[in-house]
Amino acid sequence: MSDIAYDFGLVGLGVMGRNFILNVADNGFSAIGLDLDKDKVDSLITEGGNRVVTATQSKEEFVNKLATPRKIMLLVPAGKAVDAVIADLKPLLSEGDIIIDGGNSFFTDTDRRFTELAADKIHFFGSGVSGGAKGARRGPSIMPGGDKAAYEHIKPIFEAASAKVNGEPCVAHLGNGSAGNYVKMVHNGIEYGLMQLISEVYDLMKRGLGHSNEQLQKTFDSWNKSELQSFLVEITAEIFQQKDDLTDADLVDMILDKAKQKGTGKWTSQNAMDLGIPIPSIDVAVSMREISALKSDREKAQAIYGEHSNGEATIDAEDVKKALLFAFITTYAQGLNQLVEASKEYDYGLDLETIAKIWRGGCIIRAALLEDFRKVFTRQPELSNILLDQEIAEKVKPLIESTTKVVNYSLSQGIPLPAVSASLNYFLAFKSGKLPLNLIQAQRDYFGSHTYERIDREGIFHTEW
Repeated sequence: MSDIAYDFGLVGLGVMGRNFILNVADNGFSAIGLDLDKDKVDSLITEGGNRVVTATQSKEEFVNKLATPRKIMLLVPAGKAVDAVIADLKPLLSEGDIIIDGGNSFFTDTDRRFTELAADKIHFFGSGVSGGAKGARRGPSIMPGGDKAAYEHIKPIFEAASAKVNGEPCVAHLGNGSAGNYVKMVHNGIEYGLMQLISEVYDLMKRGLGHSNEQLQKTFDSWNKSELQSFLVEITAEIFQQKDDLTDADLVDMILDKAKQKGTGKWTSQNAMDLGIPIPSIDVAVSMREISALKSDREKAQAIYGEHSNGEATIDAEDVKKALLFAFITTYAQGLNQLVEASKEYDYGLDLETIAKIWRGGCIIRAALLEDFRKVFTRQPELSNILLDQEIAEKVKPLIESTTKVVNYSLSQGIPLPAVSASLNYFLAFKSGKLPLNLIQAQRDYFGSHTYERIDREGIFHTEW
């Protein structure tokens, strides 16, 4: 094996890195890993077995054993670690070599690295990888962005290693520069939104409708066989079955209600605000993780204000199902709209049909709905928002009444439903031909002489109020 010129190199042999490189080797490509941790190097060699895969602690050995152009993927923490690895490897690389950042790097960092390495004629790709550790091992969704010609060198490896839906690989070259990292960032923002929506309807059915974990398991399992079929609904059903090893309780009931985050949801919200794009369901999901961190304050507030209920239950599980489906659709609509507008702003050249297609398998937000969205962009590739598609509208209309009932019920019972409510209010505002923002423009002109436009004639106007 020592004389082999390896097809693929991977830096960072943690769980994700080890699983991905084994996936590559399983699909017929020789691969070599690099890590400073001897235990991780030895672990890969042992687990590699008869596969054409090895590992080393030496960056020189790693680079010298790769076939040219070298194809090197980094699966290390975003930020300074990525820059440090690039700085270590760059003196050893040659013109035409390829570095692929497979982590959740902020897209502006990717643009900077892309430009810096291009000066040395080294190709750089920001490539989102979604599917978690299991996806990395068995087939993730991969979202690469960078030079299209250079992508041809890594295309066979990525297509072989990616998830497949109807035989189609869940990977495609997405666009210029940082397009891949940007798409993965918005993917994660949508993920935040969907997870928050599911947690809210779980709370509503448990506290409001009195459903047991066993009932919830059966409900989510049945929902996963409907239009709500998705990875997140599927694993939610499985979570309710898990017993706690340390007590006699169900594990979900023993987990502290403080959710962590790594920043990609926040980046999605911040960038949407920079671009002037409304994504309230995702914004609320980020805020709720921040509120969850205030555990001590929340417990004090509960002691002060107590619980409140203003009526009997007037909804059922079918209403909740329709509300969740409605909120899923509108959350996807917000994220996909952000991609449409960001593609124009950053000149990515994104193809939304392709993005919907590669999200159908492997990734965390994979869902049956994505096939519907793919068809939308096949019919109307320039569409700004999927809610403007007639076939999607026919899916949404029957859900509005139940969603409204669910939100009203949650308010009457004092059960927070911020993401579902935000989804409904986004929709109501989006479909309102006239909003009360004329009053805000009048206020701005009154106190700041900011001017306004009129409905009856062209031009910019100011009034001395």
